Amino acid sequence: MRADPVLTASEMREAEGALIANGSSVDDLMQIAGRGAGELIWRAAGTRPVTVLCGPGNNGGDGYVIAELLRSRGTDVAVIAAADPATDAARNARAAFGGPVLAPGAKRSGDVLVDCLFGTGLTRPVEAALANLLAELAASHHRSVAVDLPSGVDADSGALLNDPLPRYALTIALGAWKFAHWSMPAMARMGMKRCVPIGIGEVHGAASLLGAPTIEPPAADAHKYSRGLLGIIGGAMPGAAVLSAMAGMRAGAGYVKLLSQDAPAALPPELVWEEVDAKAVALSDKRIAAFLVGPGLGRDAGASQMLAAGLREEVPVVVDADGLNLLKPEMLSGRSMVGVLTPHEGEMIALERAFGTVDDPGSTRRERALALAKRTGMVVVLKGPDTMIAAPGGIVVCGGGASSWLSVAGTGDVLAGTIASRLAVHRDPLRAAEEGVWLHARAAALSGPAFTAATLALRVAEAVSERTQ
Repeated sequence: MRADPVLTASEMREAEGALIANGSSVDDLMQIAGRGAGELIWRAAGTRPVTVLCGPGNNGGDGYVIAELLRSRGTDVAVIAAADPATDAARNARAAFGGPVLAPGAKRSGDVLVDCLFGTGLTRPVEAALANLLAELAASHHRSVAVDLPSGVDADSGALLNDPLPRYALTIALGAWKFAHWSMPAMARMGMKRCVPIGIGEVHGAASLLGAPTIEPPAADAHKYSRGLLGIIGGAMPGAAVLSAMAGMRAGAGYVKLLSQDAPAALPPELVWEEVDAKAVALSDKRIAAFLVGPGLGRDAGASQMLAAGLREEVPVVVDADGLNLLKPEMLSGRSMVGVLTPHEGEMIALERAFGTVDDPGSTRRERALALAKRTGMVVVLKGPDTMIAAPGGIVVCGGGASSWLSVAGTGDVLAGTIASRLAVHRDPLRAAEEGVWLHARAAALSGPAFTAATLALRVAEAVSERTQ
């Protein structure tokens, strides 16, 4: 289910160092990376005019390799050198380029601008003269391609060191994905993303990009309880819990039961409702394989009692929405059963305050999600356009992005129901989080534009069917 590695800048340096220690050279790696990127650019540009903006470091060296490949294919290509090469490998790549190398003041327009100014190692804003040069060249070309990263992006956080940045039609990661490729706000500027491998092996402890799961069908002798009974604890706003149940019924659980004080006005015929008393907080059905608590729960004393009741049960629990705002450290004390927390940014801030995990205001989403997972002992799904999944043992998975049409009320309830359903099936919180995030994104893609949360919930079954063997 986890796909390619996602590396920090320091992990990338170590991985390249390992390749060099095993017999590769910087020049060899530059040729592999540059020629791989050049192939992708050539497919897009063909023989139409291309300008490659090269900086002084090895990212600029990659640019000279790209330019030479394009020149050899008959492309009208020129390099604009923002500065002289500052590394041996970059100097060698420039010497091997047989086309024109222009000064920064040269006027050049065309079909594609290739940004090879700065890459992963950048930690401070690009100086104004170079930032202006990049902006002017981007404006004089039909489209822009970033090599490794757009110049002016922090590789580990996705922060914009320079703003505004050009908007790129394509970003080509070199060697491995970096966190910026899958983190806002940088990822919104990158267009399509492709990765060119250079032979990096396994990096111990590295994060991963979320891949498509394999959903196993029920066993031949399965019944509704063996497939997993999901209990959804509802509250003051029943519509949210019903949305979660609609998704839960389509994500694989054999039985979904809504537990609340009052019956919702309208229920899907497949959904069973059971009355529970917030004062007695009796959750008596011992066949329940997983709970979901939070969507539409409310934030009064009764809601807090219901949350505490769900967390007392020795089954895995997904806590979402109002449940996250009510969650306190003592509610998790003594729990042996791991669960899943699904905060958006505002809820994450509340949890960080409650659990005392706010240390550095400059922490990345990866660091924040991992800190909360370790403190709570729960898998954390930090939701957003750049969803991050973190497990207490240190595993981090980047969600990989999803449709921006998900920015509509109720889609978070659908995600929570999808994750909880998968949790009821196999009781593995990390696996459930990964499956749920992928199915949610795929259901959004299947829904087209301008969908509602109810439409999204109905599409979850189609997403499951694509991944069932």
